[in-house]
Amino acid sequence: MSETKNFTDEEREAMKAAAAEKKTARSRAKKTPEQARAEGEAEVLAKIAELPEPDKALAEKLHALVSENAPHLVPRTYYGMPAWGKDGKVLCFFQPASKFKVRYGTFGFETIANLDEGTVWPTSYAVTDLTEDDLAFLAERIRQAAS
Repeated sequence: MSETKNFTDEEREAMKAAAAEKKTARSRAKKTPEQARAEGEAEVLAKIAELPEPDKALAEKLHALVSENAPHLVPRTYYGMPAWGKDGKVLCFFQPASKFKVRYGTFGFETIANLDEGTVWPTSYAVTDLTEDDLAFLAERIRQAAS
């Protein structure tokens, strides 16, 4: 007898968001890069505004950090979370702790990120606060990943 695995409400919401994002991506593909960027920026800022603290403050700092260190990345959402991409693919994203009711948020990188270093490298970081040293560290990772 096999056991059925149920999805949490948060997982179902993320799947719904991903389906809507695919539809939006098809629509944005027909627009100018400037229009697509403006729409993505508005979408990400709206998602950030919906977040509870401290996720909201972390997302605002990360959005500013990515925008400053990799201005060619296009803001978008990814499973309903703030993300930044290039060539239509997500490069990095912020998964707020509140999204899945966990104890810390994560700033992660997808497979298109240029982070390959040896045979093992980190692709995400737990984030509970962002000090100046943390921001400097992540800025370097963002620049490398987006290069």
